[in-house]
Amino acid sequence: MRKPRLRVPHVFVLLMMVILVCSVATWVVPAGQFQRETREVEGHTRTLVVPSTFESVPKHISVQGALLGDEREGKATPVGLMGFLSAVPRGMEAAADIIFFIFMIGGVFGILQRTGVITASVGRLLDKLKDRGPLLTIVLMTVIAVGGSTLGMGEEFIPLVPIFVLVARRLGYDAIYGVGMVEIAGQVGFAASTTNPFTVCVAQGIAELPLHSGMGLRLIFLVCALTVACIHMLRYGKRVKADRDRSLVADVPEAWQDDEAVETAPVYRREHTAIIIACTAIFAFIVYAVQHYQWWMAEMGGGFLLMGLVAAMVAKLSVAETAQAFVRGLEDMVVAALVVGFARGIAVVLTDGMIIDTVVHSAASVLAVVPKYFAVVGMLGFESVLNLFIPSGSGQAAVSMPLMAPLSDIIGVSRQTAVFAFTCGDGFSNMVIPTSGILMAMLGLAKVPYGRWLKFMLPLFGQLMLLSAGFLVLAVVIGYR
Repeated sequence: MRKPRLRVPHVFVLLMMVILVCSVATWVVPAGQFQRETREVEGHTRTLVVPSTFESVPKHISVQGALLGDEREGKATPVGLMGFLSAVPRGMEAAADIIFFIFMIGGVFGILQRTGVITASVGRLLDKLKDRGPLLTIVLMTVIAVGGSTLGMGEEFIPLVPIFVLVARRLGYDAIYGVGMVEIAGQVGFAASTTNPFTVCVAQGIAELPLHSGMGLRLIFLVCALTVACIHMLRYGKRVKADRDRSLVADVPEAWQDDEAVETAPVYRREHTAIIIACTAIFAFIVYAVQHYQWWMAEMGGGFLLMGLVAAMVAKLSVAETAQAFVRGLEDMVVAALVVGFARGIAVVLTDGMIIDTVVHSAASVLAVVPKYFAVVGMLGFESVLNLFIPSGSGQAAVSMPLMAPLSDIIGVSRQTAVFAFTCGDGFSNMVIPTSGILMAMLGLAKVPYGRWLKFMLPLFGQLMLLSAGFLVLAVVIGYR
């Protein structure tokens, strides 16, 4: 079998290369910064850039700075050797909440695996579904897309990956297909935000638009984008099911290592039903608490820990068995969790060198002088690239929307269109960028190499970006409000 031509380094190597390039850029790209202000947006305190306050900052260059760092007040210090080497540890420190949340999910999943509830439930479900894989795919992707679009669910989907991978394999597909049902559907919903509190609500609040306004066009866009995604998934699944050797991970043993466990699934018992009911109730409350009690990583991690403890008690696991299963789950999540810290190192370097504001200011200046039909597509591209460095929906909105909203007034398009460009660029790019903690955690759980995922995703990513560009041009034509 011919191996895929696309060869991408190990994700740690890839991220270190990006950090190195960004470190070098701090010596070349002029430094600058916006003034920032603190405002209440949607019940949360946000630190936003203040438009028209960008100022260049002189660089302080010295031999000491090139080696160990040499900060001077009022000046920007390019990232030196020590800054480069310490970017990953500082990135892990900055992303500690996400890292430990991923570890917690891994440990809890280990307990659930030990109870047998996952493999038994999957076996029972698929015995009933038999050859209805395409229908199941469409239904599951629709449900997940709705969760991403309405509630902004992302990290909450990570625990579903191992289950969906098992489902995909039993249907005759592969691990990539299993990840795709979760990641692609979730990010399509995230991009086509309807009431997503972390993207469209924050962006509309900053742009001074009525919350949840302009929903009609975004609903139509959600249907179109999800249709494109489902067609891509089903075509790939049909190809793999007909010939396993055509799978993009056919030669990756780790991506198939759970097959035997699925084939020897335990018999579904009454205790499994009790575990499913209890875990579903806890999960539903976690989602509710995120929306209404401002829970975040620590609280969600505690909720998932409760889920694992309840499952262990219902299954009557001993304390030793529970601890061993938890540790094994942690071990399986090491790469997925640490990738988040490596990725955050990129933002650390750009902030240290004070060049991220320069990039944003330069992009806004270029977009201000091009025709509005090109400008809205340029906004889409800018938001997509910016997400590589700020892989946080609300964080990216806080940096870009204070500039994109008034810029849209200047170029003659509605602020609603600028918000639409932001949500599309932020959501779809999360499917391919290596700095997305959710994506890398899911790939780590499924044992899917990042390079193989890119080979699968890039054609779909291109289609979704073209669809986004078309809808943005349509938004300009119809005067989208």
